[in-house]
Amino acid sequence: MDFDQRPILVFWETTRACGLACRHCRASALATPAPGELSHAEGAQLLEALTGFGMPRPVLVATGGDVLLRADLDALAARARQLRVPLAIAPSVTPLLTAERISALRALGVRIASISLDGASPATHEGLRGISGHLEQTLAAIAMLREQRITVQVNSVVTRETVGELPAIARLALAAGARIWELFFLVRTGRGAALGELDAEQCEHVCHFLVDASRYGMIVRTVEAPFFRRVLAERRAGGAAPADGLYRELRRGLLAELGPPRRRSRAQTRGTRDGCGVIFIGHDGTISPSGFMPLALGNVREQSILSVYREHPLLRKIRAAEFHGRCGACQWRDLCGGSRARAYAALGDPLGEDPSCAFRPWRRPAGPREASRSS
Repeated sequence: MDFDQRPILVFWETTRACGLACRHCRASALATPAPGELSHAEGAQLLEALTGFGMPRPVLVATGGDVLLRADLDALAARARQLRVPLAIAPSVTPLLTAERISALRALGVRIASISLDGASPATHEGLRGISGHLEQTLAAIAMLREQRITVQVNSVVTRETVGELPAIARLALAAGARIWELFFLVRTGRGAALGELDAEQCEHVCHFLVDASRYGMIVRTVEAPFFRRVLAERRAGGAAPADGLYRELRRGLLAELGPPRRRSRAQTRGTRDGCGVIFIGHDGTISPSGFMPLALGNVREQSILSVYREHPLLRKIRAAEFHGRCGACQWRDLCGGSRARAYAALGDPLGEDPSCAFRPWRRPAGPREASRSS
């Protein structure tokens, strides 16, 4: 797929309403819908606009808040099926997530759902979710989705508070029948600004751990940690994992939880990043490079999502890997490119270097004059 012409994933924050109030919520979700949400007619127009990207259609990931609080979700799903726009959902685990509700959505063409599992213990998972008994409810929800023949992706946030439980989360996800494990490396945005990011060395060690975790049957991929693809390439080329430190602890935990790996790696290597193969539409129609990068590029109420994605100057620079600092000098900038959301959050520069990457490039980073010339 040519990411200059079409994204592979379009995330739509269908609502900010949610029955949960998670400590790391990107959307800072509310109990009731936020003012200005796209109407049903506007949502249907968005679906039709996505057909302009041609075939294959981008996958529309309906997220929130809690997508199940969108009253017209069934009608939107039916329209997406008519238009051949693949629809995935990211529901919250609340009493709204029932077998009957999922069965109805599956009949309308929904085949994939993502569920958040952020800890292997009640203290960690429920500490983030703020609801007693939520870990057990989450595992039951994953099992229910599998019974309804829905492919389940488990999402886990990686922070200083959760990193030690990653091996046990992998075991729980596998035992529950998850097909995909997607790890969100914290970016300080929304309510997540209060949580602890890993430092660059710790991120590197977690990526090496994820290479190992990808050999147990689940597809493993990352969000806001594209340097995972560089680590994976280095390991496949014969590079060594760290000898000690956090990686050693996580690897020991993985072996204790799951035993020795028996399969080939199923890590994802597609070179997407914020604004490159991925685009985000907020509850009010605001278009951003990603949900973790609250930088307005336009609004679907006034502009074509097709033209914004293809023609916006910032997105074109992101896809051309015209970065500053170490990311601009890095030999991995096309495969990786660093987290644009983290560069923006940390430096205020969406083309800046990713401070969570430990890699040191071969070439000297561009100085102020060269950087200004490239921008």
